Amino acid sequence: MAELIRIYEENPNPKAISKVVQVLKKGGLVIYPTDTVYGLGCDITKTRALEKIARIKGIKLDKANWSFICADLSNLSDYVRQIDSKTFKILKRALPGPYTFVLPGSSNLPKDFKKKKTVGIRVPANSIAQTLVRELGNPIVSTSIYDEDELLEYTTDPELIYEKWNNLVDIVIDGGNGGNVASTVIDLSGNEPEILREGKGSLDIF
Repeated sequence: MAELIRIYEENPNPKAISKVVQVLKKGGLVIYPTDTVYGLGCDITKTRALEKIARIKGIKLDKANWSFICADLSNLSDYVRQIDSKTFKILKRALPGPYTFVLPGSSNLPKDFKKKKTVGIRVPANSIAQTLVRELGNPIVSTSIYDEDELLEYTTDPELIYEKWNNLVDIVIDGGNGGNVASTVIDLSGNEPEILREGKGSLDIF
């Protein structure tokens, strides 16, 4: 049975953040707010947790295309191959923000992602998500909370999310109502930026 924890974005409670981080470090699954829709995530280094999310999503782990939630761009080089200044300028202009950027993966990706040629990088403009990642010390692997049965694609009310997911995850963070438009996904692994999905992030900055 999951725990529902209220955390305010304006001033995330350090004690509550620490509690969530301890669960992530032990291989737990957490649902948390971003600047778009609520995400389901785990510590990037915990194989069993990654496999659990893959099972929930009904896919094989090696086929999963999930985002890495980062706190900022400072540790990007840990996961992404050398990128040119043009690409870096795009990232700097857009992040933190409602974008997922597909970039060429580096050779020192965690073991479960070694075969990936590309990775999706997210730096949400949400202080709860950013603080979690900073406290954890490495990215959270993330996938959107998706509702196949609903008229709305994404559940926005944390209490409804809790009702639906409380037997599948360890913690649901109530960070207020979420959005119901996912991030804009842009592939920067080729010569020119390619829009893979138009979402909340404006395309005007490109």
